[in-house]
Amino acid sequence: MINKNKRKLLIVEDEFINREILKNILLDDYEICEAEDGESALEILKSNKNNFSLILLDLFLPKLSGLELLNIIEGDGKLNNIPVIVLTSDKELEVQCLSYGASDFISKPYPDSRIIKARINRVIELFEDRQTIKSTERDALTRLYTRSYFYKYVADADKNNPNQEMDAIAIGIRSFHVIKERFGAQFSDSLLVRFSKRLKAVMPNISGMVCRLEVDTFIVYAKHIENYEEFHQEISADIFVDIDNKTPITVQMGIYQNVDKNIDIDVRFERAERALDKIRNNVIKNISIFDDKLKEKEMYEEELIEEFSTAIKEHQFVVFYQPKFNIKGDKPFLASAEALVRWKHPTKGLISPGIFIPLFEEKGLIQRLDLYVWNEAALQMKKWQEKYHKHVPVSVNVSRIDLYDPNLVKTLLDIVKQNNLETKDLYLEITESACTENVDIIIDKVNALREAGFMIEIDDFGTGYSSLSMINKIPLDALKIDMIFIRNAFRSQNDNQLIKIIIDIASYLKVPTIAEGVENKEQVEVLKELGCDLVQGYYFSKPVPEDEFARFLTQE
Repeated sequence: MINKNKRKLLIVEDEFINREILKNILLDDYEICEAEDGESALEILKSNKNNFSLILLDLFLPKLSGLELLNIIEGDGKLNNIPVIVLTSDKELEVQCLSYGASDFISKPYPDSRIIKARINRVIELFEDRQTIKSTERDALTRLYTRSYFYKYVADADKNNPNQEMDAIAIGIRSFHVIKERFGAQFSDSLLVRFSKRLKAVMPNISGMVCRLEVDTFIVYAKHIENYEEFHQEISADIFVDIDNKTPITVQMGIYQNVDKNIDIDVRFERAERALDKIRNNVIKNISIFDDKLKEKEMYEEELIEEFSTAIKEHQFVVFYQPKFNIKGDKPFLASAEALVRWKHPTKGLISPGIFIPLFEEKGLIQRLDLYVWNEAALQMKKWQEKYHKHVPVSVNVSRIDLYDPNLVKTLLDIVKQNNLETKDLYLEITESACTENVDIIIDKVNALREAGFMIEIDDFGTGYSSLSMINKIPLDALKIDMIFIRNAFRSQNDNQLIKIIIDIASYLKVPTIAEGVENKEQVEVLKELGCDLVQGYYFSKPVPEDEFARFLTQE
């Protein structure tokens, strides 16, 4: 049954008696509006576009015939959403009315009032159901399919064409977040709309369908494509990222070819996304294919995630320590250390942190691992102090997720207290990239940590998007020069200008600089001459287990 809130109907009928008959039948259930010719009806419709739930339309009208009015309604994007029931005694016109968009017919002379009401109720219900589907079927901004409806249509396509080879494609716009920051939300939205229109225009050429999955990620299901380069060029052409139309967008694609239709639809597109993630923001490569190698990597990573809790419980994660040496005086001396986690897996052997750290960050497990490392490092400092009577501060990593934890300060204070340490014994390394989002929140948290007595080191300085503006806002106690700068400086004919600039910035801020990745004596001497305070790297020692680190504590 339709809702009893009165809906508005427009009766377009030139004969007064017929209008009265219909009005008397419907007045109790609907709000009635009347027109006695086609032109009057059109004026009423144009001034009340969104108010009518149904039009009852006679075909034989003065000034503008019913068929002409029906044709105008069908061609108007704002009026063609209103269902029309044609009032006619001419059966031969029914097919023509259907082609013009009529939803149903009521014959003349009028049938029993119950039949009229039933037909009107049914058409309105169908119309409102259709409108509800439309509102959830399409993304509000781009008018592309939403995920749930897209997956339904993919399933229908598979059912209707089970033997057709299909590709699942994930598409992203490179550095979209930078575009949004540079030009603003309104421009970035217009860019998404323009790109979506291009995608829709291309779909018929590849017998495909497209969905907006996330902010700047789209997925396509299409017949197998032989030439991906051609498709890539077609969807990228003539769309620009700047107001002056000088810089074309860079589109990147991840493709799962000839999908296995026996696996779930969401898994197919996850594979395409994994292929896209492999090259996302890569400045050289724009097309990536999901292959057996990626599949094996995916399975391997899934195993690591499943085994994470057991690894924590069984202390498979081992903390190594890399010394940091102060090089300001005549003789370098041990100043502190950095805690670096390794995974000694019972069957897989030593797993590189370059594999599991990004994975745990992506899957939301990094906070548990960080907490584990903090506790292990604090316990080790306590042991060193008790055995060697040496205070060696240790730097531990604080991830972006940790900084959003409202209990972070309390957690770290509890760890320090439980191990009879002071807050100055635990240095907190925060990567520059962790400070580029929600800066105000990060500043508040860093201030709270410093007020509690913790030292803050900014790691990987110079590798983010807004280094200078960031350090002008974030309070810090040390600036760490990323090893990329060290390597590049000593490879490029000893061009140390960038390192010198960073050291000068640290000097201006009155904080020490730490250079990581230092590999030989020449680098140490140059860094010392440039004014660097501390260094760490293979020249002094690679990261070592706690028992091997003990030799640095016994050196005079």
